[in-house]
Amino acid sequence: MKRRVQKKLRRRWLILLTLLLIPPAFIAYHFLYKTFGPAVHVQTENGTTYIYIPTGATFNQVIQTLCQAKYVSDCTYFRWLARQMNYHHHVYPGRYAIHHNMSYVELIRKLRSGAQDPLRLTWRRFRTLNQMAQFFGKHLEPTPSQFLETFQDEEFLATFGLNPYTVLGIFIPNTYEFYWTTSPKALVHRMWKEFQQFWNEERRKKAEALGLTPMQVIILASIVEEETYRDDEKPRIAGVYLNRLRKNMPLQADPTVKYAIGDFSIRRITYAMTRIPSPFNTYIRKGLPPGPICTPSPITIDAVLNAEQHDYLFFVARPDGSGYHNFARTYQEHLQYARQYHKKLRELGIR
Repeated sequence: MKRRVQKKLRRRWLILLTLLLIPPAFIAYHFLYKTFGPAVHVQTENGTTYIYIPTGATFNQVIQTLCQAKYVSDCTYFRWLARQMNYHHHVYPGRYAIHHNMSYVELIRKLRSGAQDPLRLTWRRFRTLNQMAQFFGKHLEPTPSQFLETFQDEEFLATFGLNPYTVLGIFIPNTYEFYWTTSPKALVHRMWKEFQQFWNEERRKKAEALGLTPMQVIILASIVEEETYRDDEKPRIAGVYLNRLRKNMPLQADPTVKYAIGDFSIRRITYAMTRIPSPFNTYIRKGLPPGPICTPSPITIDAVLNAEQHDYLFFVARPDGSGYHNFARTYQEHLQYARQYHKKLRELGIR
């Protein structure tokens, strides 16, 4: 009888102990899972999105952004955990990748570290500083006006041997990685470094053999870039301009007139247009313009450095619409080709 009573008592104690222990264990498991388990929700095809934290953003603003976007479901707990991990004292601006099923701890650690994810920017051609400023202002945190102000800052640019005319030339088209928070001045520093790396010893020697500086090569290449999209013809066109430079002839490059006017859609250059006063108008000014009229591609830059050696002094677009040109050694020969081209323009109604 006594044994039965003892068994019942033990059984009751076990039940009571179990009832006392299960809730704390369950709660502990719940919070451990929420803290270290998959908790972040990203509804994109590849399961990755990006959060942009502006310079000067507060802890509360970051939490609000995460909650409003529904990346974090339990905002109260996430806020508490972030404070426990001291994130509220280490809020850094930037662009951060967020992955589906990240844990809260992983997300907080990433944001707290300031290890932002770079973005890749690719450009082919800029023609003006404003166009370039608009591009970077669209993709990076600073505004277009902040970029433009830096591109026109003569005192700052002078530290690189640049000016508002030539700064365009260091932005060689390619794909580059930048942090979203990159400042305008940091951008110029970066592109100057890329420019120096591009101009290796081989390219510098070729430029020297032509009697040109790297920036002068860029300027000439920018004209060639605007003259044709046919890469196989670029060395020949570059050779024409080099011949004219050596003979102290004005380049008379139509793209420089378009640049001076500020209208790149012009199909036909008139005599009146060639009289427009501008340091970029190579019809009225000899030599190279004071700066590039676009950002030429590496292919075009190398086309100038490896320009074809010939005695052509003139060229005009072929009337067949192929994108190629007819080249001439004499002005009389050039006039014949020019008449054919202008006849075609009239037939197309282009005057």
